[in-house]
Amino acid sequence: RDIVVASSLVLSSIAFRPSTTTSKTTSKATSKTTSTSTMMAVEDNTNDDATTMSRRSIFSSTAAIILSSSSSLLPLPLLPLPANARLDPVNNPSLLPSSPDDVVIQTEKFLTSGQVKRMLDLIVKLERDTGFRLRVLCQNYPNSPGLAIRDYWDLGKEGQKDDKYIVLVVDQFGGRGNVLNFNVGDGVKFALPNVFWTRLSSKYGTTFFVRENGIDIAITNAVEAIVQCLRSEEAYCVNVPDQGVSMRTLGL
Repeated sequence: RDIVVASSLVLSSIAFRPSTTTSKTTSKATSKTTSTSTMMAVEDNTNDDATTMSRRSIFSSTAAIILSSSSSLLPLPLLPLPANARLDPVNNPSLLPSSPDDVVIQTEKFLTSGQVKRMLDLIVKLERDTGFRLRVLCQNYPNSPGLAIRDYWDLGKEGQKDDKYIVLVVDQFGGRGNVLNFNVGDGVKFALPNVFWTRLSSKYGTTFFVRENGIDIAITNAVEAIVQCLRSEEAYCVNVPDQGVSMRTLGL
């Protein structure tokens, strides 16, 4: 919505920008110029409305795809994807760890062993203290366990453990899309509404952020933001917390 409004304001300012041309004209010429400017403004304003509606449609569709929470986990990887891209479903349990319920799985290594260890500590303590289950899957499609992750993590299916889960799927898609993709259970919506996930992926998941800071920092920042919000006194966030949080805030 912020993007749409900003675009509308820019286009409107262009449409109604005063003319800088000065000349001596008769009243007839001035009237003609005014009439022409008005017609141009109306035409530009019409284009502005069409552009805004188009942007709003694209933005809404993307947000709906990224943040939709359903009773069954969609084929992983989760979106966003390049425009008009369609991925075949993957179901490869052979890529799952032999140990039960690893909370961080890397079929594509984006995180160092030290980063994984710290993330494990954050996630395990979050679940112990709050009941929220945060899981991280780093992959490079089609090198992904895909649908097999539902049974492994017991989520997105009938008879699941609970609906207080968050699955962060990290995939670069060849550098063509946002790397942070979320599937969120209904039990998390009251604490972290849809707008939070939109802002989180927009802050840390863009190709620009990854290029400037690294994909590992994008992942760790996202996880820390989620943990901080769920551990706050309100247990509720709309905006993404700033970086540099204390260890106590993260439950350490």
